Amino acid sequence: MLEQSYYDKTDEIIGSHGTEQAALIPIIQDIQSEYRYLPPELLSYVAGKLGISEAKAYSVATFYENFSFEPKGKYIIKVCDGTACHVRKSIPILERLYSELGLSKAKVTTDDMLFTLETVSCLGACGLAPVLTVNDKVYPAMTPDAAAELIRELRGA
Repeated sequence: MLEQSYYDKTDEIIGSHGTEQAALIPIIQDIQSEYRYLPPELLSYVAGKLGISEAKAYSVATFYENFSFEPKGKYIIKVCDGTACHVRKSIPILERLYSELGLSKAKVTTDDMLFTLETVSCLGACGLAPVLTVNDKVYPAMTPDAAAELIRELRGA
């Protein structure tokens, strides 16, 4: 059960977009921006406010890969494993981050909710490979050591 403040903030977001069905995607984008994930309770709440079925709201939210129903850390790290990054050794970077953060493919967010580690197919920065992003800021020409140093810096921030 979410605190009332979540619903109050969602009402504010709905107020800024209106209650037309077409507002569903911008509303849930703003909710995810606010909380770094899309709480399922809020998706149901939004569906009710827009007069659409929960099934329709869930079908939209699950269609787009960008939406996440799992809480994410303060720092969302995305390691590119597209062709250019892969051939330039992105996997050792990913493995080092798993080790540094105590994470795995099955556990992607640290217990302190500071870091979430994801792999992506492409970040669109192939000429800078291997690349990772932290909250959408691009870090080019990464190495395992540079990635570990970045984690140390973020922990100190």
